[in-house]
Amino acid sequence: MKILVAGLGYVGLSNAILLAQNHHVVAYDISAARVQAVNERKSPLVDREIEQYFAEKQLDLTAVSDAASECADADYIIIATPTDYDPKKDYFDTSSVENVIELCLRAGTKGCFVIKSTVPVGFTKSVRQKYGYQKFLFSPEFLREGRALYDNLYPSRIVVGTDRGDAELSGLAAGFAHLLAEGALKKEIPTLITGTTEAEAIKLFANTYLALRVSYFNELDTYAEMRGLDTRSIIEGVCLDPRIGEGYNNPSFGYGGYCLPKDTKQLLANYKNVPENLIQAIVESNRTRKSFIASQVMHRAGYPQKQKICIGVYRLTMKTNSDNFRHSAIQGVIRCLEPYGAEILIYEPMAREKQHFGHEITTDLDSFKRRSDVIIANRMSPELADVTEKIYTRDIFKRD
Repeated sequence: MKILVAGLGYVGLSNAILLAQNHHVVAYDISAARVQAVNERKSPLVDREIEQYFAEKQLDLTAVSDAASECADADYIIIATPTDYDPKKDYFDTSSVENVIELCLRAGTKGCFVIKSTVPVGFTKSVRQKYGYQKFLFSPEFLREGRALYDNLYPSRIVVGTDRGDAELSGLAAGFAHLLAEGALKKEIPTLITGTTEAEAIKLFANTYLALRVSYFNELDTYAEMRGLDTRSIIEGVCLDPRIGEGYNNPSFGYGGYCLPKDTKQLLANYKNVPENLIQAIVESNRTRKSFIASQVMHRAGYPQKQKICIGVYRLTMKTNSDNFRHSAIQGVIRCLEPYGAEILIYEPMAREKQHFGHEITTDLDSFKRRSDVIIANRMSPELADVTEKIYTRDIFKRD
């Protein structure tokens, strides 16, 4: 079987490797650097399992920067290209997905499209109508950046959305679910075949629930910090209830990354003319948390009595063992710090630029430590052990 994967981010690359264990996979990306890296079996992303599989496994995987000649005979075309939502314009940019669809249709494909990019609820049904082509499925991803391949090897569940009234599409959906299960190491995987619109909603509601968990424990931490209480003891006591559990309970500067901020706002936009209070509160809670963190940091630095202050920002990345800066929570904190007028110095060894929105970036850790009055760290690191007196973090459990 031939499978084309469009997009070599975490979603696309992890799926390509998973499927290339048993099938011929061609991966397409507009980035020549990523294409070259994959063909040289070097991971363009920070992901331990991807690096391991490139080093140890025989994979029938080829990367290309022009997919036109590869579309026509592909059985499945997996689309994992980036999309984005602008809440001010209430506009979801799905042009990268549609570009792949149009490229493959022009090439005369008879294959089945599987959309894995996050899209608005109802999008898959709309592209069937728009292009007059029926073979579209939607299969949401539930992976973590930095552990993307692991989460595909040991998935919590497999969800594939189809038109359940169409026998051919239902068969293609079952076939795709089998391909994912075939490449996984986990043996008993809960699998749900549902409608495409329901599958799209599953992705948005699942991520919004995770954002709710993050926001809940962050607000618990805000309360404890303001009242001088031991956050750790309260969280441990709460989470001993098996109905609550320990997932997503480590306080942070807010939920961030590519999916959660975008998906919560997109879900909220889908609630037009539908009664709700909670979804709006989740979005607002994240803003409030970042503002609170900024005020606590400035208080720690001696503001307003002390005016000349240098706030050190340790890493822009979203989480430990990640190279992704996109929409990380600490960037929101930086924006909340700016009105105070403090100098902001960023330590980010993965950055290629020397500035981030006008703030200096350094890769010299020793200089960073010396110059900073207070260092904010969303997640602690052993390399900060010698300046703990300068650190402001809410990383209670020392994990993501």
